[in-house]
Amino acid sequence: MRSQRSHVALALLCAVAAATAAQTHQKPENVIHYRQSVMDLMGWNFAPLGEMVKGRMPWDAKEFALRTERLETLAPQIAEGFTRGSDTGAETDAKPEIWTDFEDFQAKIDDYVIEAKALNEAAKSGDETKMREQFRKTAAACKACHEKYKAD
Repeated sequence: MRSQRSHVALALLCAVAAATAAQTHQKPENVIHYRQSVMDLMGWNFAPLGEMVKGRMPWDAKEFALRTERLETLAPQIAEGFTRGSDTGAETDAKPEIWTDFEDFQAKIDDYVIEAKALNEAAKSGDETKMREQFRKTAAACKACHEKYKAD
């Protein structure tokens, strides 16, 4: 039994190592495409929430919850799109400051991840006031990163 667990653990360790190696050896243009795709998906889901909060679209708690669930899932994937060496290789709006102040950039991503999770939790509560308030906090976390690290 112990030997079998050791083999399973070794197999998992090899799989993680292979995935990590593959990720670190991605071509910069592929990494840039990945991050732009993640951002497009986030925008696709974020925009209707903003429209609902601003009253430009009818409030739909079920739709709000669906989109916040997606945002919570996408949020941790942001960092994967900013690996070292992906500052060039394709057209990008990412400012060079990302790589010179990566610790701050990562902190802003971490803040957004926390806010996106809280947004999804607010949506699960069904409390419209909480959803609106948390949307504003999540949008502010998103904006804080874009203002400093995204070129216009």
